[in-house]
Amino acid sequence: MNLHRQPTLHSHRSAALAGLLLAATLLPGPASAAGGFTDRARVIDVQPVYRIVRVSTPRRECWTEQVPVEDDFDDDAYYSYTPMILGGILGGVIGSEMGKGRGRDAAILAGTVLGGSIGRDIAAQGQVRRAGGRVRYTHREHCRRIDASHEERRRVGYRVTYRYRGHEFVTRMDHDPGPWLRVRVDVVPDE
Repeated sequence: MNLHRQPTLHSHRSAALAGLLLAATLLPGPASAAGGFTDRARVIDVQPVYRIVRVSTPRRECWTEQVPVEDDFDDDAYYSYTPMILGGILGGVIGSEMGKGRGRDAAILAGTVLGGSIGRDIAAQGQVRRAGGRVRYTHREHCRRIDASHEERRRVGYRVTYRYRGHEFVTRMDHDPGPWLRVRVDVVPDE
């Protein structure tokens, strides 16, 4: 009986695979070829880092001002003739007291006309007329833009102190790493 077996294709594949695995474990990988690897380091202190920045904020400043507005003269508007009539009557009474005879009629006429004119002038003082219209006042709002600025304290990162194999190191990061920090360790010969 022949106990010696012929190698099969399956056994050849297994041997080749085992050889490749052995070679892969003996050959240096990319990390060890460069002399480095990754590890964890204990974070012992984290301090935020701040910077003072100037911030500009535009704002509106408004105020109210009284300004004259000219109304168009309205011929159909109601204006009282009472001051002119009362002035004419008063002027006529005064003229009749001053004149005698035929001169009395002239004094009454002159007093009436003069009194009417004075009454009209008094009435006109209550209405300011300018360029054919009345002037009134209104309030208008005026605004302007003002650029106000202030200083602000902004966080720009973190100062991280960590310990690896008994040595302390400091780095700056843009975030708080937490209790552990992944570090890259490079090993090079000391020549």
